Amino acid sequence: MDDFSLRHTPYSDPGDLDAAALPRDPRRLAELVRGLILHRLEGARFGYAIPGERLEHDAESRYVTEILRILRERGTGPLTEERPYDQRFVGTCRDYALLLCSLLRTTGTPARVRGGYATYFVAGFHDDHWVTEYQLPDGAWRLADPQVLHPGYGVPFDPLDVPRDRFLVAGRAWRACRAGEADWETFGVWAVPGLRGLDPVAHSVVLDLAARTGTEPLPWDDWGPWDGHLAEDDLALLDTVAAAGTDGELRRLSTDPRLAVPRQIVSHAPFLGPRTVRLPQPSARRA
Repeated sequence: MDDFSLRHTPYSDPGDLDAAALPRDPRRLAELVRGLILHRLEGARFGYAIPGERLEHDAESRYVTEILRILRERGTGPLTEERPYDQRFVGTCRDYALLLCSLLRTTGTPARVRGGYATYFVAGFHDDHWVTEYQLPDGAWRLADPQVLHPGYGVPFDPLDVPRDRFLVAGRAWRACRAGEADWETFGVWAVPGLRGLDPVAHSVVLDLAARTGTEPLPWDDWGPWDGHLAEDDLALLDTVAAAGTDGELRRLSTDPRLAVPRQIVSHAPFLGPRTVRLPQPSARRA
């Protein structure tokens, strides 16, 4: 088991949250998360006009403590109860994934945030997405997507057991494209036509490695030489990351200067624009 699957990082740590009030079952926790967050693109889907300030700022919350603070400010009911839309945190898929990961770790289920590509939003396209990976008592790992627990999505699978060919973790997506088994141009952000191809997938590989090794990033965080033309040695390094299968390999790779998360990064916030962010020292504590 890797260092961070049952230990909180600075990002997943829920602070003073009362764990005694939480269910232990992963499905119930996922349902809880679905009832607390509204994706910033779900307003029109569910007939709710999201206030502009929430649309712009909520998803810049890097830490679970910030998500929980906002939820407490918007409603006095317990976090175990589904919120009306005007009392929810307005986030992204990453926020669904991080909050579920946090609650799973808090209640004793090993979990981690995974970056990659979903095929169940737009037919024929691999849309940039984040989910939670959690461990069963028998040691097997499953993918969970609390966002699509809402019946409005109508996905043809159990959101607590997302098939690996419906959500491709970043490394698998990279390997498929490099092998010519998939088209780079079918990977990216559907809502932003310019964000497709090799560069976004390379970026996803780096962010997923960070999430696996103790830094659950925002989807638009950036560091290293992963935008623009990539040299052959950069491509070879990403090949190695995508093929890594053990926790030891991942930890070793995460110390490479081109991959390591620096204390200071650039975050390309979709609404607020690029800004420099200083991150906390990498550390973890047991849940």
